[in-house]
Amino acid sequence: MPDPQRVEVGEDGVALATYSWGDPEAPTVVLVHGFASSTRDTWVLTGWVRMLEREGYRVLGIDLRGHGRSQKPHDSAGYTVRTMASDVEAVLDTFLIDEAYYVGYSLGARIGWEVLQDLGDRIPRAVLGGVPDGIPLEHLDVAQVRRYIADGTPVTDARTGRYLELTERVPGNDLEALLALALGLRDSRSIDPDPAHAPQQPVLFATGEQDAVIAGSRSLAAAAPQSSFLEIAGRHHFNAPGSRQFRQAALEFLRG
Repeated sequence: MPDPQRVEVGEDGVALATYSWGDPEAPTVVLVHGFASSTRDTWVLTGWVRMLEREGYRVLGIDLRGHGRSQKPHDSAGYTVRTMASDVEAVLDTFLIDEAYYVGYSLGARIGWEVLQDLGDRIPRAVLGGVPDGIPLEHLDVAQVRRYIADGTPVTDARTGRYLELTERVPGNDLEALLALALGLRDSRSIDPDPAHAPQQPVLFATGEQDAVIAGSRSLAAAAPQSSFLEIAGRHHFNAPGSRQFRQAALEFLRG
C-alpha cells in the first residue's frame, strides 16, 4: 500500500484517505469499497489494483468516511448516501480528474448508483458489484449493537451478528462510527428499480449466485437501459470481490 493522500471533504471537513497507482496521465478507474472494509481489503488483497495497473489504468482508491485510514466521525448526519456520493466528487475534483470509470462494491456500489446520476458526463462506464436495493443495513438491530458497544452484551440477532463479525475482522474499524453509518443510511432515500431514476451510461452489475441481494441487484440492472448482469459463480456477498471471473468480466467491460 502506498501512503495515503488526505483529501478534506464536505462541510464537516472529514479527511479521507486516498491511494493512487499508475501513470497520472492514464485513464482513471476509481475504486470504492463496501461496508466495514477498505481499499486494501476489497481491492488490493483481491488483485484488482494489480490487474488494473497492469492494464495501463491509473487507479484511485478511496477509503470511505468511517473506514480504513479515513477519519471516523460518530455523527450519523455525515453518513447519508448523498454525502458520501459528494465525497467521491470532491476527490475527483481535488485530483483534477475530469473523467473516470467507477468500480464499487456493496456500499460502494450503492454510492455509485448516485454518483453515476450526479456525474453522468464524468463517469462514462461503471461496474457495480453486490449492489443491494432498498436501504443498506436496514436490518441491523441498532439496540443490540448499542448494548454490545456499551457492555459487551451478546448479540442474538443472526444478521446483526454477521455484520459485527465483518466489522471486527478488519483492524482499526470503529464500531461507533459504523453504527453512525448505519443510522445515517436510514435517512437516505431508498434505491428502487425505477427506470426514471437509474444510471443512463453502460453499467455492469455483478452479484454472487449465493448472495441474498441477487434478486434486488437483478431488478436494478433491469431498470438501467445500458446494463448487463453477471452472476458470479459459487460466490456469496463477502467473497465475491476475490472472484477471478468477476475481475476478468469487469476488465473486459471497462475495455468497452
